[in-house]
Amino acid sequence: MPDFPWPSGAATGIGSLPGEDIAEAQRIVLGELPALPHLPELPERGPGADLIGRGAGFLIELPVQIYAGRWQIAGRPGKDLRRTFDLLERDLDQLTEQADRFTGTVKVQAAGPWTLAANLELPIGGRMLRDPGAVRDLTGSLAEGLRRHVADVRKRLPGATVLLQLDEPSLPAVLAGHVPTESGLSAYRAVDGPDAATHLRTVVEAVGAPVVLHCCAPDLPLQVFRDASATAVAFDLSLIKDLDPLGEAIEAGLGLFIGAAPTRPVAGRRPESKQIAERVQKLWGRLGFKPALLPQQVVLTPACGLAGASPGYVRALLKACHEAGRRISEV
Repeated sequence: MPDFPWPSGAATGIGSLPGEDIAEAQRIVLGELPALPHLPELPERGPGADLIGRGAGFLIELPVQIYAGRWQIAGRPGKDLRRTFDLLERDLDQLTEQADRFTGTVKVQAAGPWTLAANLELPIGGRMLRDPGAVRDLTGSLAEGLRRHVADVRKRLPGATVLLQLDEPSLPAVLAGHVPTESGLSAYRAVDGPDAATHLRTVVEAVGAPVVLHCCAPDLPLQVFRDASATAVAFDLSLIKDLDPLGEAIEAGLGLFIGAAPTRPVAGRRPESKQIAERVQKLWGRLGFKPALLPQQVVLTPACGLAGASPGYVRALLKACHEAGRRISEV
């Protein structure tokens, strides 16, 4: 059994939260998720706080800008990139201030290479995905940028262990050849699984920290994530239909960040820790693994990001996830 870089019975958030106040968001996360807090992302602040803009901000020597409402590779850094840097710096300063004596594991998030390639435009038009050479350049640039980012967080929080989450919501469409071209009349070529895993592994091996690969799409590319040498995979439990690949991943020692808590109220009810814990315990039982392994190998999370949820629901949900983690560790 691998020695996972998080405490037994841990819970964490996926990344995004509602609102624009990073100081308040950080207080909520540190208060409700003390075992495995994360750096909150607040996309309501606009360009540069969104998944693609924030992720592109980590690229080295590949500046970006907004053109016609989309992020595009630019000739030189400009105001859009400066805003992205300023927002990230503000977020990191809050993390440094509020978690200055934290000695556990903290998680930070960024868009992965395939999601960036499927959404960033080339200067000549078209997504970076159209050009394999551009995708290689992007991957290497992102790997170096995230290596520096992890090192910066580690310097700011010298007592903490840093965990990096790569968000890949576009990867299933990339693998299936379903990313549309500009005209919308055709799609870019499908990328095969081994090629996708190779690019992800380039980032995983460069950053100097354990990596969680996250995708809350129906077609979870679990084999690609395993081949990329990830420490863990994060997913929405409600979208998992075939349990056999999940069982094989557990047996291979992959950590699971299980999105077992709904991102919206169900029938008007607030989330209950007992229900969250029971969903995960039922899954584990169906897979046939020893109950004692569950709190070590599994981290509980919301099903996906929480940017669209109400502040009150977010606080209740994160608290319920934390309490559910405690429940599964007491069995």
